Amino acid sequence: MIIVLVVVLIRLVYVSRTRLDTSQAYNLAAVNGTEDLSGFALQSTSTYTESEGIVCSGSEEGTDSLSLSESDERALLFNIEDHSCLYASGIYDKIYPASLTKIMTALVTLESNANLTQKVTMTDDDFSLGEDAQTSQLDVGDTVTLNDLLNLLLVYSANDAAMAIARTVGGSVDSFVDMMNQEAQKIGMTGTHFMNPSGLHDDQHYTTPYDIYLMLNRVYQDYPDFSKIASQSQFQTTVTGTEGDSTFISTTTDEYLDGTYSLPADIQILASKTGTTDEAGSCLALVVQNSYSVPFIAIVTGADTKDTLYGDMSKLLNLANQDSSKAGSTVSSSDSAARSTEAGSTESVTSVSGTDSVQSVSSAGTSK
Repeated sequence: MIIVLVVVLIRLVYVSRTRLDTSQAYNLAAVNGTEDLSGFALQSTSTYTESEGIVCSGSEEGTDSLSLSESDERALLFNIEDHSCLYASGIYDKIYPASLTKIMTALVTLESNANLTQKVTMTDDDFSLGEDAQTSQLDVGDTVTLNDLLNLLLVYSANDAAMAIARTVGGSVDSFVDMMNQEAQKIGMTGTHFMNPSGLHDDQHYTTPYDIYLMLNRVYQDYPDFSKIASQSQFQTTVTGTEGDSTFISTTTDEYLDGTYSLPADIQILASKTGTTDEAGSCLALVVQNSYSVPFIAIVTGADTKDTLYGDMSKLLNLANQDSSKAGSTVSSSDSAARSTEAGSTESVTSVSGTDSVQSVSSAGTSK
């Protein structure tokens, strides 16, 4: 009995030292689903720094001056140069991320140091996603590079690309999802649990707007290639198929980048990811810079329509233009501008436009 008590005490001390104390930055109420995260407790705090986390100590900020159009929407606007919060609404609430999940898929892929030039051959399993799940123009047996898959993942939000990336990088899709959850632990995403690499709906696949910020900030800050890919309006894929080589062009699912909606004046997109399911609503996560070249992360989730999504996002981006606290700063903004410039522009061609539509695999609802 004494031995058992000693072991229990040692374990308690060890766990208390390795769990991240986010009490000043994160509301760990049961609404976030944290009671379900016992298997995903943070293993280390060594890489968690204030610059990646504590930018907004409350769930609401600036809501007196700017109101979202719908009660189910959540939103945030963070200045990632001085780590300040310009707007927050329900940022610690549990939500479904839809294809914003693919931000983490990209982060894990880039962090794995996988060879992006390696060839990947598409399989039947890559397309076993549900009737209305968005897939690329690839077919079973087609061979493309891992880099092409990463572009299809972020630009066109292709779910078949997510599956092929996961099994290639992780050895299996399940192993890759474990890697996603481990990465979430590492960067302090205490309100998140992933079940797949695509964002297809699962009740146990959830996050918070604040956690979306954490993973977007990490991949943007650490991997310039992410911005080069995620700021493109379209991408050309080269395929080796049974009848030889061919190409096809896919258009972004971001309706700012494809010209459907207009950005506020002087706002430039440095990286973008969309997400849409019946359960998640319409979602958009952006890295932008304002007229003073100050970088921001802006996120809106849970909109009923695209008009509402882009309308409310534009409200946030107008707030970014009003923030002149870092006007004239050239330290990090020059790097941001360089990343955006490197993305380049592409010649207008006939292409397939992305809709970012996916279908729930756990319910009968059809996603739009």
